[in-house]
Amino acid sequence: MAVATVTTESLHKPLRKKPLPAGRPREWYVSHNRRLKAMRLAIALLDTGVYHPSSADNDRIRATAERLAIHPPSDTTCRMVRALIRYGR
Repeated sequence: MAVATVTTESLHKPLRKKPLPAGRPREWYVSHNRRLKAMRLAIALLDTGVYHPSSADNDRIRATAERLAIHPPSDTTCRMVRALIRYGR
């Protein structure tokens, strides 16, 4: 019987970050960063087995952010995380 090996190490190297384009309105940068944070949190929740938005309450999302050393998300970002889990399948 084969035993599956589970690892918590990343399988890929992180992508190099590029600077954001200059000259956009401040709201664009705020929403862009909010979307990136929501995606990181949604991926982390999916990796831990949270597949239904009803399982991802604000406390659970904020606990995940703390575990990932991400600044606690706002209520708006938490809603965005649940939307990504709901529609991102």
